[in-house]
Amino acid sequence: MRRAVCPGSFDPIHNGHLEVIARASGLFDEVIVAVSTNYAKRYRFTLEERLGMARQTLASLKGIVVEPMGEGLLAEYCHDRGASAIVKGLRSSSDFDYELPMATMNRHLTGVETVFLPGEGHYVHLSSTIIKEVASLGGDISDFVPKAVLRAMSQEQSDAAG
Repeated sequence: MRRAVCPGSFDPIHNGHLEVIARASGLFDEVIVAVSTNYAKRYRFTLEERLGMARQTLASLKGIVVEPMGEGLLAEYCHDRGASAIVKGLRSSSDFDYELPMATMNRHLTGVETVFLPGEGHYVHLSSTIIKEVASLGGDISDFVPKAVLRAMSQEQSDAAG
């Protein structure tokens, strides 16, 4: 079985993520969407909420497993799960410049390769940070996020207002 890991904090998961994950599912028998927690970051959604939104959104895709990454190195996580590849979406050359050293280190540590998938042009402007900012200022994000995220962010806005 050809298994890959698609890691990220997914705070929140958006259509750019979904597009890359869907394409990865066509390349591998199984794609583990590993929801990570970076303790230096401040998250809008808890790990359980991020896992729930990802699971709900990706439920219809064959060969997708969503799980928490836990602590430790991504390369070790991949090794422990028998994954031969890490899948990363790229929006721009700056993403590549950021990801390349990590890809090289991961390959050095455990032999896991990194597969870079260029994002679709209509999603290259998306990031979870921008989506959160637009939503917090009352902007319409419905074209950029799955329904589960839109519901969660709308509920959060309602709770903050009331």
